[in-house]
Amino acid sequence: MEPSEVQAALGTEGPTQESAPEAAPEQTLEQPATVQWTDADLKAIVEAVIYLTDEPLSADQIAIGLKQPAANVGRVLDELVVEYGKSEHGVTVREIAGGYKMSTKPEHHEAIRAFVRNLKPPLKLSLPALETLALIAYKQPVTTPEIMEVRGVQGGGVIRTLLDRKLIAEAGRKQVVGKPILYKTTKEFLVQFGLKDLNELPSLKEFEELSRLSLGDPEGQEPAASVEAPAAETAPETTE
Repeated sequence: MEPSEVQAALGTEGPTQESAPEAAPEQTLEQPATVQWTDADLKAIVEAVIYLTDEPLSADQIAIGLKQPAANVGRVLDELVVEYGKSEHGVTVREIAGGYKMSTKPEHHEAIRAFVRNLKPPLKLSLPALETLALIAYKQPVTTPEIMEVRGVQGGGVIRTLLDRKLIAEAGRKQVVGKPILYKTTKEFLVQFGLKDLNELPSLKEFEELSRLSLGDPEGQEPAASVEAPAAETAPETTE
């Protein structure tokens, strides 16, 4: 039997001139695009990615960035959520605003706030700004005239403050006379208050407490007035 016949019988016959060009692309597709990490390595890398980034990252974003199967990254994220949920950890991995973010646990906020307060002046919102933010969060999209109707005072300066801090954004114009600008809360709002989405908005009283913890209002400061409070009870606009 000729060598060519043996190759044909075993299915190992050398490529002809016509088939040779097709072999290279097929071989390239079979080779892995990246280094194949162990489960432990992938978990460690995903953990580091969440720790380093400021913005919440979705499982798909992490998978694309690391060139790993989304299912593997999703499984690792679930493991990290469970692991950091244990009491011996001071930080937690949570799904916030459509992505995963590492943050401190609520039960440790008071101690952490006290520590941070000794390092630098706290970042805070004024009572008028907090009142306006609460109103936008619960009634969005809402216009400045509608905010003024509830609060009873001018709110242009407060709106600018919230826009500068990226807690709110424009959401088009209301189709009424004058076409006033509509405002809504942003992804940064969800991040600052540790909310997965707007369905997790707490009661107004809980919202005021969250703002005191998340935005660093000094301890002992009076809570923000209710959004239904009369104008006489609101703080002056100059305090923003």
